[in-house]
Amino acid sequence: MTQPNLKFSLGEYEARLKKTRQAMELKGVELLIVSDPSNMAWLTGYDGWSFYVHQAVIVPPSGEPIWFGRGQDANGARLTAYLAHENIIGYPDHYVQSTERHSMDYLSGILADRGWGSLRIGVEMDNYWFSAAAFASLQKHLPNARFIDATALVNWQRAVKSETEIKYMRNAARIVEAMHQRIFDKIEVGMRKCDLVAEIYDAGTRGVDGIGGDYPAIVPLLPSGVEASAPHLTWDDRPMKRGEGTFFEIAGCYNRYHVPLSRTVFLGKPTQAFLDAEKATLEGMEAGLAVARPGNSCEDIANAFFAVLKKYGIVKDNRTGYPIGLSYPPDWGERTMSLRPGDRTELKPGMTFHFMTGLWLEDMGFETTESILITETGVECLASVPRRLMVKD
Repeated sequence: MTQPNLKFSLGEYEARLKKTRQAMELKGVELLIVSDPSNMAWLTGYDGWSFYVHQAVIVPPSGEPIWFGRGQDANGARLTAYLAHENIIGYPDHYVQSTERHSMDYLSGILADRGWGSLRIGVEMDNYWFSAAAFASLQKHLPNARFIDATALVNWQRAVKSETEIKYMRNAARIVEAMHQRIFDKIEVGMRKCDLVAEIYDAGTRGVDGIGGDYPAIVPLLPSGVEASAPHLTWDDRPMKRGEGTFFEIAGCYNRYHVPLSRTVFLGKPTQAFLDAEKATLEGMEAGLAVARPGNSCEDIANAFFAVLKKYGIVKDNRTGYPIGLSYPPDWGERTMSLRPGDRTELKPGMTFHFMTGLWLEDMGFETTESILITETGVECLASVPRRLMVKD
């Protein structure tokens, strides 16, 4: 029998399952249906590009979790998850994208057959991968169950990273350093932006020093000029222009663990607006990093950063960071806490964040960000890339 390619020890998976069941008990959940592919991977090791169809990991009242997904993906679960093969269940392909039946109909039958049809069942209601139709199917076919919103229940258990997770993120940091170096080496006036993106993907995938890269959950974001006032534009085949600034929001990824990092490159002589944005951002970042330590809260980082921006007359009406780690498209955040006023979540050693200090102003954008690790005594920036406006003539 082929052994699965596990990225963590069985002991670590057992500890994760124990933490999850403790959180389930506190919330009154007897059985949990996990649809978020990041949570599925964290609980079982499953890793595959199959999240475009309905799938789940079921955490029952006792015993191993159950992987549930498309039949043709069951071999992928056998090759990547630690589960016994009897706990890997594939549904027939005629359930895929059918208007006559739903894969959750099939799952409901499995749960009922195992005597779990009348339990308090947690589902991730506010989740990219769990649809209204999926919930309607479960309600219809499990009429005696009581459904509980368990959105982010597993996500919160992922907040403090293990030593192995931090190791993987350090590898991702080395990759994103190489990606930014490639950008600065290759970017020039007249270069098609799509060609630059090809270089970014090449550097991110080839990795560095024997560390190969994985695909990031978000594509490179690199708008230029006035388009950089919008934070989430991608690229086209237009040439790079002199006199424009371009921010590069990218991430290194290793074994699905992400380290995002943004830098801004100006081709030619920077305008005063860019120099002013750089000054405010860097000063604000130092203020935020100074209070990023155990015992403080998420909002302490945000308030310190926003106070500096206010001094310079800059208004940033969005959060300034979020937790990062294991993720799948379309987002590399963990979707729990935020670095913003009002979030009193306590910072603990092992937490990791993207300190997103980006500014998207009326006619330009500027991003210089850091991915940070809360340590026993303070904070560590995971990647080492010069923290300044990058200028190339």
